[in-house]
Amino acid sequence: MLLSALLLLGIAAIGTVDVLIERYFTQAINAHSAAFSFGNESLIDATRKALQGDIGEVKREAPWTLYIVHYMYMIYVGSGIVFIVAVAELIGIETIKKTAAGFLTLGLGMIVAGLFTILMDLNIPKLYHMFLSPQYRSGMWLMLPLYALYIPMIVLEIYLILVHRTHWIKRVAWVILLLSLALEFVEFYIQAKLFNMNSARHLWTSYPLLPLYFMISSFVASFALMILYTYLSYSTRNNPLCKALTGKLQRWTLYTVMLLAVYEATAYLFIDPKWARIILFGPFRFLFFAYLIFAIGIPFMLLLKDFKNHTVKVIAALSLIFGTYLGKIIFVYGGNAYPMSDRFGVGFEKYGEYEATKTFIFFFPPWSEIAVTVGSWGIVLMLFWVADRLWNITQIDNE
Repeated sequence: MLLSALLLLGIAAIGTVDVLIERYFTQAINAHSAAFSFGNESLIDATRKALQGDIGEVKREAPWTLYIVHYMYMIYVGSGIVFIVAVAELIGIETIKKTAAGFLTLGLGMIVAGLFTILMDLNIPKLYHMFLSPQYRSGMWLMLPLYALYIPMIVLEIYLILVHRTHWIKRVAWVILLLSLALEFVEFYIQAKLFNMNSARHLWTSYPLLPLYFMISSFVASFALMILYTYLSYSTRNNPLCKALTGKLQRWTLYTVMLLAVYEATAYLFIDPKWARIILFGPFRFLFFAYLIFAIGIPFMLLLKDFKNHTVKVIAALSLIFGTYLGKIIFVYGGNAYPMSDRFGVGFEKYGEYEATKTFIFFFPPWSEIAVTVGSWGIVLMLFWVADRLWNITQIDNE
């Protein structure tokens, strides 16, 4: 695990350095060059590129790309795992309580990795402005104090579990559950609102009950990762708790997969027909049907029957993890399929006077962005490895 974590962190570091060089150390137009080189052809070209978004990490036509996909996935799924464990602690599900420290560490690692990804998107050197000029009415700013309280509470619950403070665990679980409810509701709502307010991307404005979609798809992936974690940590120990735990997780995963299938079948009855066609029958159709196969079809068939072999459940979990990630890609990139909305009813708007109207855009992320997102999993593995070395969190408590 350590070597894998170091390799992934190395990839993330290389990507981070490239991003910082791109943003802060490349030659760029400034007031001095504009004043002393007025009319210079290369300066005019640089100005045009800067204004129209032809340079940099993202294009003007697709401002939200892989950073947003990965942030949504990691934060929501990690928070989902923490939420599930908090509920299990409160209602006394013993099979979850036995492995709660490991699950919470996994969820915490994913949350930290998701925050790292979004910080890269928001420009880390400029984040001090959030502290210097707090915006109390801004939903995005409110996530700062929420996470500042939420993450220490997760760490505290992990500690109480490790030292067997059962009485305090339940009290802390109540607090974490309430924080989880508040945080996830606020975050799901804010994220959905940010998408929904973007009138230039009508897929997002017409998608029904976006917070519900984020919640269902995230809990599906949360259960899948919990199955995978259980298998990797305990399958070789022949512990009866492992079998009981995977059995419970299998049933809960199946229920959420069915909910996701119902939601997707309903959602495409409400979205803008133009986007429905481009996703169902246009350039996104292969991604969309792959999403249905991996996130719904394969897991449903494998989880419907109670197979004795753990490998089948692991295959279903891997399929779900991959499929739900595809779903986030389709949602973010599908919303960028058209450059702007047809708000005046005369066709999709152009960006420039002499620019041909584009009806479909797919902006492949740069390698540095891919490196940052892939490498962020190294944060999860490293945090987990350190915690396991210090407190042996993967050891099932048989007391």
